[in-house]
Amino acid sequence: MENTFWIWYPGDFELYHAMKQNFSRVERGFGWPAFWKSEGFRNRVAFRRTYELEQETSFTVFSNAIGHVLVTWENGEKKYPFGKKITVASGRVRISIHAGCVEAFPCAYVQGEVIHSDKTWMAEDYSQPLMPVGVCKYFTKLGQNPTVWEYTEKECKPVKISEVNGGVLAEFETELTAVVYVKDKRKESSEVEVFCGESMDEALDLEHCYYSWQPDPVTNRCPCCAVHFAFIPNCKAEDVEITAFYQYVDFPKRASFKCSDQKLNKIWEVAEHTFRLCSGIFFLDGVKRDKWIWSGDAYQSFFVNQYLLADPDIDQRTLLALRGNDPMTRHINTIMDYSLFWILGVLYHYEAYGDLEFVRQVYPKMCSLMEFCEGQLDENGFLVGRENDWIYIDWADMDKTGALCAEQMLFAACWQTMAKVSAALGEENPEYMEKYEKLIGQIHKFYWDQEKGAFIDSFESGKRNVTRHANIFAILFHIATQEEQEKILENVIKNDAIPAITTPYFNFFELDMLCQTGELELVFNKIRNYWGGMLDRGAVTFWEQFDPEAPVEEQYDMYGDRFGKSLCHAWAASPIYFLAKYFMGLKFTGVGGKEFVVEPHTEFFDSFDCTLPVAGGKVHIVWDGKELKMETDAEAAC
Repeated sequence: MENTFWIWYPGDFELYHAMKQNFSRVERGFGWPAFWKSEGFRNRVAFRRTYELEQETSFTVFSNAIGHVLVTWENGEKKYPFGKKITVASGRVRISIHAGCVEAFPCAYVQGEVIHSDKTWMAEDYSQPLMPVGVCKYFTKLGQNPTVWEYTEKECKPVKISEVNGGVLAEFETELTAVVYVKDKRKESSEVEVFCGESMDEALDLEHCYYSWQPDPVTNRCPCCAVHFAFIPNCKAEDVEITAFYQYVDFPKRASFKCSDQKLNKIWEVAEHTFRLCSGIFFLDGVKRDKWIWSGDAYQSFFVNQYLLADPDIDQRTLLALRGNDPMTRHINTIMDYSLFWILGVLYHYEAYGDLEFVRQVYPKMCSLMEFCEGQLDENGFLVGRENDWIYIDWADMDKTGALCAEQMLFAACWQTMAKVSAALGEENPEYMEKYEKLIGQIHKFYWDQEKGAFIDSFESGKRNVTRHANIFAILFHIATQEEQEKILENVIKNDAIPAITTPYFNFFELDMLCQTGELELVFNKIRNYWGGMLDRGAVTFWEQFDPEAPVEEQYDMYGDRFGKSLCHAWAASPIYFLAKYFMGLKFTGVGGKEFVVEPHTEFFDSFDCTLPVAGGKVHIVWDGKELKMETDAEAAC
């Protein structure tokens, strides 16, 4: 029946699949499960729904668990096994599905004309009040198994096959997340080994290559991995048949961008491919390394998602997977700033899609996370790390002695977020803004250096070190006064003596800040030069880190590892966001994307043709060098 879903306890689907995802990393023959606490799903739940029936009706309950169905009516009750057709008379009837499963999260599918499983059912785990069940738009049919995600698969043949180093090198059109199929056609075949690389250098380096597989003897398939090149040693081209089966989530195409600048077109194309590779059940950081769900990477993915896929469900799944269950005992991904980005991510998701039901679901976890952070305040009211907490912010040389300025700015933004979210839920919580104002005062008192005209990293060391990071946050989160902002732009942002940002991750924050302050020409040139610089180095997806000054022979090095750098990283897809929001000028002016303005900056282009998603539809913007046209099929004020 239409609108029938598999149902489960809310969050369990995400926790189960997140555990599988975070345990999927393989490196040079060994597994590497994520190094943070793994949140478990509930193995004993009940699903409940009460009906007022006008006439007799029948239904059947199916489940992956053991258990039974309890039907209660005015004068009695009766238990039934799963899979048995149940007929109930008219009147008031209560259905309770009791399910337990050790191997996976219990879920149920109720099939019937009147009584069927949908979003109106409630779930309980025998420790918390009833909650609305969890569902997923991809699991609506009886024959499905919600514990197994069904990826779309596409067959991809190599675009080039070469004989090198005594073996066969297959090159695919671009990087893929794929199962590599290798059939040995020799009569007396030896044991075939396949080396898969994001680059040709990696695939040919048998010692340092991340992935090496022996195909399954029955299916001839290797495990799914990141692959652009595949090398099979000790054979010739006629000896083997090689195919890649690309596995992905088929998100509909909702955005497109073409302009007179061919480099920008390529940047958009490669950024979109990068982002789609890193968008599956959840937003991942990268598809070779790490294949994990990181909060900082996800936060930036939310921004790109709104302008590219506009899929709220992947936001939800990622946020639920990251936060886990209460009580909060460690920071998300062990990183203090990543806990704070999770709070900020909930607000961005709400503002993008108007998803108040989801916000109501996670608001208690927002509160408990902030309470957890308040347990880490020093005598000045600053958030500080504990033993084993990772203070990240960026891969950069900064003074992280004691309370780090950039962390306090994120923490302040979180108090402001809590105020906005609680107001959206109709709650009165004036203490949130009081804490925000108090922390802002402390930040200015301890971190603003009048002589340097900038915020310093840390006051405890006495070094008065200035980097871009805290100063970018100061403007981005409206912590700096107008006078301070002008000094920051002059003394830090436009000062070549201050070390440049070398990660696409923090370039996102810097470019967003520059766009907000009207420095569009700087941003335009940075996108062309920085991301274009990766293309000039042969990138087919955008990288985790890029230093234009690094020698070509060292361009894949990171973490002291010859191929440690991820060459397909979600946080490197941000040009989509900048081009769409600031250069195409699509800015949302109300919650849920229903109200927006379109103010393109045509001065940067000879022409362009761009389609972008908005609530309920799309907006199409065309500039031919003389006339600007805009049309939309969305029911929105624009």
